[in-house]
Amino acid sequence: MASDVRIEQLWIPDSLDGPDAADFLAAVEVGRKVRMQTWGSDDLAYAPQEKLLELADPYERQVILVAKIDGEIVGTVDIALPLADNLDLAEFTLDILPEFQRQGVGRQLLEAAEHLAREEGRHTILIDTNHPGASLSAGDAGQLAPGSGLGFVPLGSREVEFARHTGYTLQHIEQFSSCTLPLDSKLVAELEAEAAEANAGRYRLHHWTDRCPEQWLEAVAALENRAGEDGVPGADMAGMVFDGSILREAEEVTIAQGRRTVVTAVEHIASGTLVGLTTISVLALRPDVVFQDDTVVLQEHRGNKLGLLIKLANMERLSEQFPDARVLYTWNAPENRYLLKVNKQLGFTTAGVTGIWEKELPDFGPSVS
Repeated sequence: MASDVRIEQLWIPDSLDGPDAADFLAAVEVGRKVRMQTWGSDDLAYAPQEKLLELADPYERQVILVAKIDGEIVGTVDIALPLADNLDLAEFTLDILPEFQRQGVGRQLLEAAEHLAREEGRHTILIDTNHPGASLSAGDAGQLAPGSGLGFVPLGSREVEFARHTGYTLQHIEQFSSCTLPLDSKLVAELEAEAAEANAGRYRLHHWTDRCPEQWLEAVAALENRAGEDGVPGADMAGMVFDGSILREAEEVTIAQGRRTVVTAVEHIASGTLVGLTTISVLALRPDVVFQDDTVVLQEHRGNKLGLLIKLANMERLSEQFPDARVLYTWNAPENRYLLKVNKQLGFTTAGVTGIWEKELPDFGPSVS
C-alpha cells in the first residue's frame, strides 16, 4: 500500500496561465501518461485546454478528485454527473500513474469517488477498463465475457482484477477501431460504385458542418428519437428525447467547446424524409485525431448500403475540410455487425476493446445526530 496518500478535490482554474493552474495541468498529464501506457500513443488524451472547455458542459457536472503523495499528483478520478437525465448515474474515469499502480492508490480514490457520488444522490456507477488489441489474444481460459452480449476482456488484466475486486460487474463491451485518413482513392471509387448500385438512385445525400440547416432540424430530431426507440445500431442517445430546440442547444455547447461537427444525412427521395445520418467530431486542439460519433440508419431502409454510402461520403468531406486529420477512431458494440461490416470495408482495424462495468451503491445508513 502506498503510504500517506492524500485525496482532495481538484481546483479548476479559470485559465491555464495563472499560478493556480499547476495542479490542473499535472492532473491532465496523469491522464496522458496512462493513455500512453495503454495505447502507445496520446491520441485519446485530453489537451489541458480541451479538458478545461469540456468542464463547462451544461449537461454534465464534472468533479475531479486527485491522489497526492508528498505533494505530487499520482492519480485522478474524473466523476461525471449527468444533469439532464440519468440523474441516478455517475461515471468515473480512474487514472493512476504507471509507477504508482498496484499500491492501493486506485482503491482509495475509488472509495472517495463513490462516497461523493452517494452524497450527490447517485447510486449507479459506471467505470471502464481499456485493453489494447495485443492483450486480447489469450485463450478462452483468460477471457471474461459480459453477462449479455458479445466480446470479452482479458481476465488477467490489472484493470479487470481491480474492477472485480472493488465490486463492479462487467455489463458490456465496446470494440474500439481506427482508420487511417485520407482514404485511398481507388477504394473510395469501388465502394461508391457498390453503394450506388445498391440504392439505385432512390436516395439523396445532404451535408453540413456544425449547425443543421433549419429545413432538416426537426427531421434530425425525429431520426435521433427513432434511433433510440428502435435500438438502431450506433445510436447512443442516453435516454434523451430530442426536438429542434434541444438539438440547437447541443450544437451551441459543442461550438462553445471549440469542437467542429461534420455531418452527412441521407434523404429517401420518394417520401422526402431523412432516413440516415452520420457524424464525425473534430476537437479544437487536435485536428489530426478525429472521432466517429453516431451513425443511424432506420430499420426499414437497411439493406441498401446506406451506412456505407453516408460514412464514405462523410469521411471524404472530413478530409476535404480538415486535411490535417490522419486517424479516425470509433467505438461499436460487438453485436452491431451492420456497422462493423461497413467499418471493415472502409479500412477500420481493431485497436482494442473497452469494458463497461457497473456497481449499485447502497444508500447511506441512517444518520446519527
